[in-house]
Amino acid sequence: MSDRTGIFAGEDPFALAQSWLIEAEKTEINDPNAIALATVDAEGLPNVRMVLLKEIEGRDAPSGGAFLFYTNYGSAKSAEITAAGKAAFVMHWKSLRRQIRVRGLVTREEGAQADAYYASRSLKSRLGAWASRQSEPLASRTALMAEVAKVTAAHGTAPTRPPFWGGFRIVPLEIEFWADGAFRLHDRFRWHRAAPGAAWEILRLNP
Repeated sequence: MSDRTGIFAGEDPFALAQSWLIEAEKTEINDPNAIALATVDAEGLPNVRMVLLKEIEGRDAPSGGAFLFYTNYGSAKSAEITAAGKAAFVMHWKSLRRQIRVRGLVTREEGAQADAYYASRSLKSRLGAWASRQSEPLASRTALMAEVAKVTAAHGTAPTRPPFWGGFRIVPLEIEFWADGAFRLHDRFRWHRAAPGAAWEILRLNP
């Protein structure tokens, strides 16, 4: 008999992740949807940085369940994701003393969903996406602001989504839910599957 009760209960890991995020939104001071995204470069050297998770797609979505974020496709993380086709992240909430770890396969979101999210951003953020050559060397802050002024003049108040900017969808092969326990006897449950669409195997792990 499974002892996945309380905050770990349920048979849908995407719904469970969404419920934890909703709970964190009530207690985290800043960016409860922040994730530490990990990739590797061509030499296998790891990289990690904070990005904002924008959507948890449920298992009834066309993706079958996924985690979605947006970025510049010219960035270092995009190059590494594209080369490997895989990524991992951890989402940690100090206020809840919980975390979720995800490892999986990655595809791009460059269609209507990306257009809709881009259009929902503030005008300055949309123009900033056009102006920034993410991860490339920058001469100065002044040079960046000059580029912002240039793209503002070119694109006005209704810029379309840049062709070099869009989403990445992480379809998980592994999700681990972790909660702090007394005396470091934490609770850990790992959901694992061999491929997208396959059945999940759920294991309780030692702390």
